[in-house]
Order: sequence, then structure tokens, then C-alpha cells
Amino acid sequence: MDRDVFEALADPTRRAVVRRLAEGGPATATELAGELPVTRQAVAKHLATLAEAGLVTSDRRGRETRFSFTPEPLADAVSWMADVGRQWDGRLQALSQYLATGEPPRKRRKPGFDTDR
Repeated sequence: MDRDVFEALADPTRRAVVRRLAEGGPATATELAGELPVTRQAVAKHLATLAEAGLVTSDRRGRETRFSFTPEPLADAVSWMADVGRQWDGRLQALSQYLATGEPPRKRRKPGFDTDR
């Protein structure tokens, strides 16, 4: 998992920028600054961080640069979090069973792994 995505999304202003681009479509740094309580320079720095994480792309036409949301890195992060969540669901279920019965759950063999040899 690319930690740049999580680091980029750790900041509330960057999350607001991502939300705005995802919901409202491409925008310039000036347009984004007009919608946020930060300067254009601050928005430009946030956009650079988001671009490094792969969450936004830029398209320059003449003197104007428009930024767009790129969902793929976020989808990868969501997939990773879902995998971790499934692992924890299993662990918490085993703990719940242990607390209810006083006996540890049976260990499941992994497919293709024979312990009788």
C-alpha cells in the first residue's frame, strides 16, 4: 500500500480539495482557493502533495492549469482497508468466541498446507 495516499489525505484541506474535485469536476488552483479558507499558494502546495500521491492530475492549456481527481489510488487504499477490516473481523470473532466459551477457536489449515507430513 502506498503510504503517500494516506499522508496526503491526513490533511483536512487536502481532503476538501479531493472532495471538491471528485464532486465538482476539474478546477484551477484559483477556483479552489475561492472555495476554501486558504490562499491560492496554499492550495497550490496541497495540489502538489495530492499529485505526488497520484490523487490529482493537471492539464495545462495556455496560461490555465486545471486539476482533476484521479480515483485509482483511493480505490487501492479502500481495497487495502477492506482487507485489513476482514482480517480484524476474523480476529474479533475469535476473541468473542473465546470470551463466550473460554476455549480458543480451532485453527484452520491454509489451503494446500498439509501438517501431517
